[in-house]
Amino acid sequence: MLDKLTLDQLRAFVTVVDEGSFSAAGRKLKRVQSAVSTAMSNLELQLGVPLWDRSTKIATLTDEGKAVLGAARRVLAEVDSLRRLTTGLVTGLEPFVSLCVDALFPVPALVDLCTGFAEAFPGVDLRVDTQVMSAVSAKVVAGTATMGVVTPLGVTQELERRPLSPIWMLPVVGPKHPLARQKGPISMKHFAGAIQIVLSEGVDVGVADQAVVSTRTWRVGDLHTKHMMLRAGLGWGNLPEHLVRDDLRAKRLVAIRPEAWAEDEHRLTLSIVFRSDTVMGPAHRWVASQLEVLCARETGRAGVRIARAARQRPSTRKVDR
Repeated sequence: MLDKLTLDQLRAFVTVVDEGSFSAAGRKLKRVQSAVSTAMSNLELQLGVPLWDRSTKIATLTDEGKAVLGAARRVLAEVDSLRRLTTGLVTGLEPFVSLCVDALFPVPALVDLCTGFAEAFPGVDLRVDTQVMSAVSAKVVAGTATMGVVTPLGVTQELERRPLSPIWMLPVVGPKHPLARQKGPISMKHFAGAIQIVLSEGVDVGVADQAVVSTRTWRVGDLHTKHMMLRAGLGWGNLPEHLVRDDLRAKRLVAIRPEAWAEDEHRLTLSIVFRSDTVMGPAHRWVASQLEVLCARETGRAGVRIARAARQRPSTRKVDR
């Protein structure tokens, strides 16, 4: 009997529930009330269960009807999703976009990207992954991600590259760390015995640890852990300026100046990477354009000023007068 079930009957059923009565559903569907009543009777006959309690002036759902309602809504939602998908395919819209970003990519920009994507392409799936350095490019090369965002450390010659915005890496420590008491450029002898917390690749064949100057290192596999360990005063290390901006203002972290490092020593340019055979449909092109805008917003000129100010701490403490 279910073979004779129609989407029109299910839509009428859901409309009656949403509008509150057969007559209101008829007005919504632009049908006479008797046509809606007939559709409900046929639906009950085909399903073999009573959907409506008609013993009152206004029919109400039975327990069976409440159970069927949830299933009907799911069926209609899947049909609507199928319709959006096929419409998009006809117009060249991709069924999904798979994006892999480096852990250094600003999270607020990523969240805003996803929010805008959901509004612009409601029928397209978005898959987001976060990796470290060369692991991003490896995902794109393997085809498990169609686009990636990496720093120069993770770029491979196999991929096309489109530069985005630079990010500035700041050496920071917790306010109670011994290095926080050093003003101005700090000679390298002070770093020799200090624990440096380093973000490392998850595989031995990846990019070597970067900017390591301390003889003692603690290695972590994700940026959040490194961030929290530095705030706890467990060591010193580099973090992206956009991540520590609020920490510096609130003095939860203090920027330091290794004497051997130039001001822009750790300026890294984020880039979009993709395979040369990737077909950039409307959704991919939208993502690429938004990545450029949102990344610049988070790491642009304000970031430059803050990074420079953080590095240029005075060499002596201020004295109250």
